[in-house]
Amino acid sequence: MAIYVLMTKLSPSSMSDSVTRESMGRDWFETVKQKCPEVRWIDHYALLGAYDFMDIYEAPNEEVAAKVAAITMSKGAVKAETLPAVPYKRYLEIIKEI
Repeated sequence: MAIYVLMTKLSPSSMSDSVTRESMGRDWFETVKQKCPEVRWIDHYALLGAYDFMDIYEAPNEEVAAKVAAITMSKGAVKAETLPAVPYKRYLEIIKEI
């Protein structure tokens, strides 16, 4: 499976109340698990910077990754950017072929 990084920005109002934020996060995660059962979650981080959260996960293809991003937007994100990721060791193998 391919690895993807989901960068998410939420509205300021959704970040102001920790109880609401936690509930929204659980709802988002349950929806993704239900709609995209083939996704395997690797990690989840809160960020300081342009984005609020970063999720790293495996999905079988970009269509499933697009579905994860669409669910994220439908659950209150103002921005969701999905990036394909290559493990560093594999990257080194790839550039040796150049």
